[in-house]
Order: sequence, then structure tokens, then C-alpha cells
Amino acid sequence: MTGFSTRAIHAGQEPDPRTGAVVPAIYQTSTYKQDGVGGLREGFEYSRSGNPTRSALEECIAALEGGSKGFAFSSGLAAEDCVMRAILRPGDHMIIPTDAYGGTFRLVDKVQKVWGVDYSLAKVSQADAIRGEIRPGVTKLIWLETPTNPLLGVADIAAIAQIAHEAGALLVVDNTFASAYLQQPISLGADIVVHSTTKYSGGHSDVVGGAVVVAENVGVAELADAAERVGFHQNSMGAIAGPFDSWLVLRGLKTLAVRMERHCDNAEKVVEFLRGRNDVTHIYYPGLDSHPGHDIAAKQMRRFGGMVSFQLAGGEQHAVDAIGRTKIWTLGESLGGVESLIEHPGRMTHASVAGTELEVPADLIRLSVGLEDPDDLITDLHQALDG
Repeated sequence: MTGFSTRAIHAGQEPDPRTGAVVPAIYQTSTYKQDGVGGLREGFEYSRSGNPTRSALEECIAALEGGSKGFAFSSGLAAEDCVMRAILRPGDHMIIPTDAYGGTFRLVDKVQKVWGVDYSLAKVSQADAIRGEIRPGVTKLIWLETPTNPLLGVADIAAIAQIAHEAGALLVVDNTFASAYLQQPISLGADIVVHSTTKYSGGHSDVVGGAVVVAENVGVAELADAAERVGFHQNSMGAIAGPFDSWLVLRGLKTLAVRMERHCDNAEKVVEFLRGRNDVTHIYYPGLDSHPGHDIAAKQMRRFGGMVSFQLAGGEQHAVDAIGRTKIWTLGESLGGVESLIEHPGRMTHASVAGTELEVPADLIRLSVGLEDPDDLITDLHQALDG
């Protein structure tokens, strides 16, 4: 198999046979001329069902994740919803993290639950806790984020894959925080990987998208048709990535490896700065030896990522005030772009979990460390925290 960057640049992206163009074309079309009734050219009939630009992205991201089939969606949550509807039926049960993205929790608690799917919560860092939440014959999905959003919890993917398969459940891993460059869950036993391609895959804060990659051989025989199920639901529900959005994500994937190295470099320097401050009471970053999931992260990740969260001694108001004083760090939701973002999860990305078991600390600040000069990022944080 070729290396990661080679696949990112070439998988699904051969030069155009007619013109020699090295960049895939944007097929901005809704339909395709057929060569007689049912005579489809390369299988394309209608762009909800298939589009050459989207197909290129789907082939590329499947190659990067080591899966057999990729699917591109209009958002990360559309990708998640498709997986849940494709695999689960009313009366089924799934397990989700106690530290999950607020949008995922809202989807499960307010949409899937109404549809008849039950769920329970477990800490991803505790494999035995996940095992304890399994309902024999009823649990069909175990849903992981690793690292989690926003507390950077780490799950042992290989161990939990074994637990899932023994219970007749599929393991789904949201790989958004790590990216396909830093971690490949399918190689560790996961059955399905999901991404918000809005984040590191796109990498430039100019596109919203999602992706699903299914392993060639999933770990539950009765769900061996998982890829076909996802493909059927993608076409039936229609939340597909448009051609221009697909092209933007493809462009981002070409530089994913070099960008992630810089994200990691900068994050490590920011963490060292935060470690030297007396008003920072806790730092959540898997690269720290003190992080409870450090050893597992070191085993299953290439590096430790560009996301950092921390708590402040001054409480919620200190956190909110400090966030408001940054000049280079942009106050905003999302993550994974070239620019550094800062936010208050309790009032922003995770407001939907307030009052639940997933509620995050009120004094928590989340950083998406970008690609700027690290000294500038640290100087800006210094003045913002000092007030």
C-alpha cells in the first residue's frame, strides 16, 4: 500500500483522460444523458444517487481510512444520522459517550429516541463501563469519539471493538478530532468511521460536510451488509455532499498530513505555555503524560492532535472574559481550520447538553490550535488570560 500523503493526493483523482487535468473536475450537474433507456455511462443517472466529483472524494477518504466503501454527506450530523438509521431499528439500543459532541447527543436524545431507539451513556475511557451498559441481543451500536469533544477522553478502540463484536454490535468511531492522518480506527477493529469533513479534512473553514467509511469485513455477521445499508439510506434520504463541497474537501485532504503535523506542533507549544500558569487548574490533552489515556493514545495515534481544553481558577466568568479578550484566536464554533479558534463549550457547542449527564465544566475553554506562528498564539493567550 502506498503512503498516506500519496493516497491523499492520488486516490480517486487520476488525471482527466480527455484533457490531462490533474485536479478532478467539478461536475456541477443534476442529471446525465443516457445512451438509450437504462444505458448509463459509468453508472451515473442522477446526482443524488451518484456524482463523479463526490465519487472521487468517497474513494479517497475510504482509501485514507482503510475501508472498503466511503460515502460523502452534506454535514457530519447527516452522516451520523444515516449510519444510525441504516443500522438501528425501533427497539434497538446504542451506547454513546458521557463526553460526546452536543450535536450527537441531541440527535440521539431528541431524534433517534423519538423514533424508538434507546441509548445509555458510558465513559469511553472505561471499557468495562461500556461492557456493563450492553443489553444482550438489543445493543446494536457502540458509538465512540476518541479523542472526545470537548474533554479529550481516549478510548481503547481495539478493546472496545472486541467487546462490541462479542455482543453482536457494531463499533462506530467518530474520528473527527484525530483525522484520518493521526488515527485509523478500522485497522484497530472498528466497523464504521464517521467524520465531520467540515473540520480537519476540509481544513480551511470554507465547507460543511460529512463522511462515512465502512470496513471491508464488519465484525457482526448479520450486519455484513452495513455498506449496502448505508448506501441505500444515503440515496433514499438524500443528504449528499454537493459537487463543489466535495471538491473543496478533496482539496483539503491533499494537504491533511502536513497540516496535521503543524497543528500538533503548535498544540504542544500551547500546552507547555498553559502548564506554566497558576490560574490554569486542568489541561485536557492526550499528549500529556498525566492524561489518563496517554498510553493508549500513544499506541493508536500517530500524534496527539490540535485540540486542547483547559479550566481556569477564576471560574466561568474568568473564562468568558478571557475568551473575549483574544485578538488572534477567533471566538467561534467549529474546529480544524487553519485559523485558531477559541470557544466556551458550556455556552456554545455544548449548550444543548446543559442539565444532563453530559454537561461540561462551566470554566472550560476549548482551543482549536491553528497554523499561525506559535509565538503569536501564546502571546495572545497570555494577554487574554492576564486581562
